[in-house]
Amino acid sequence: MPGDPLQPVLGGPVPFDATASEVESRAELDHHLAEKSLADLVILGLRLDLDPPDLTDVEVRGALFVGCRLADADVEIDLIRRGAHVIPPFTARPYPTHPATLYTPEDLSFGFATGGFAGMYDTMIYDHFLAHGGAAPDIREAIAQRLHDAGIDNALGKALAAWVQENGRAGAVGVMGGHAAARGSAAYRMAANLSWRLASAGRLVVTGGGPGVMEAANLGAYFSTRTADELEAAIEQLSAAPHFADHEPYTAAALAVRAKYPATPALGHGGLALPTWLYGHEPANLFAGQIGKYFSNAVREDSILRLSRGGIVFAPGWAGTVQEIFQAATKTFYRTDGPSGAFVFLGVEHWRQLPVEELLRPLLAKSPYGDQSHLIVVTDSLDEAMNALAAGSGDVDAPPVGHG
Repeated sequence: MPGDPLQPVLGGPVPFDATASEVESRAELDHHLAEKSLADLVILGLRLDLDPPDLTDVEVRGALFVGCRLADADVEIDLIRRGAHVIPPFTARPYPTHPATLYTPEDLSFGFATGGFAGMYDTMIYDHFLAHGGAAPDIREAIAQRLHDAGIDNALGKALAAWVQENGRAGAVGVMGGHAAARGSAAYRMAANLSWRLASAGRLVVTGGGPGVMEAANLGAYFSTRTADELEAAIEQLSAAPHFADHEPYTAAALAVRAKYPATPALGHGGLALPTWLYGHEPANLFAGQIGKYFSNAVREDSILRLSRGGIVFAPGWAGTVQEIFQAATKTFYRTDGPSGAFVFLGVEHWRQLPVEELLRPLLAKSPYGDQSHLIVVTDSLDEAMNALAAGSGDVDAPPVGHG
């Protein structure tokens, strides 16, 4: 397991920011202790039992200690008496109850080298999830999971803040599609190549973080600083383990490609993935730059669509993809998250099998914000897809990302 779940280190070190309202490192804490005040600050997941700080003469009224390990009960009682609020860490859980940062592929795949798929950190959390009721946990587990997901929300907002400021909210493009698409298939290659072009053009690729089309999209973004030939070589290498149900070779092939083509550290390199442990039987997508993994599938799906203001690509998929199509259409109809980019349906033959276009066009034509049916594009052409999505590359008036 990467680090102590009570001391969130997932996603790398937290940058020092003495002006933030959240304290996520000992360096930040020491800065505020020197000022003799933690009033109204949020202190997240720190090990305050190690080299315990002296808090006796520090103003703590309104401070919120979330998931911190304190030296003893007397310290906790003293903080509460002086006006602080303390949410103690939940013990015996393999995940942090308030992660300060997003996950990385290295975090989720930790343990594979020695324990295989069953020994991975990601798999350990899924096993815990199943053992504690799955989608219907008891109240203690439910609270712990909600705290975890609130931490991911917060970390997501902070991780994207600088990127959004530089690129605009409409710089992010969602890529949806079938989780069962085999590596090397037409749908997989189409999603990988389009995402390679999008990321090379400075767009942030956002996926649901699963296998199939979702992996292909993050793979394309992962290779955005490399050549198309290198991307093709990687797809061929991955194709030796085409199906995600074969957990061991599937994960091993992804790690081998990462080792052969090392990532450069940047949010946009590999894009963003928002998976869920509800589908934890699927191997982790190891090509995203950062990963906001949730317990709640509903929150995760809404977050993907909310962030994808620069358009959404729907590669071939079935029930799950169709659900996301109409969820996205509802947001576009009401402009829940501001103006929407294009809805690009890749694979004309596939989408002719389903009456998606016939249902969407009259629906979006009746939007209270005017006819939105022009946003729908059904194509086999990556050039046409890029042109449609280019219209959504400018900024839009949308709510802030995350809760941070």
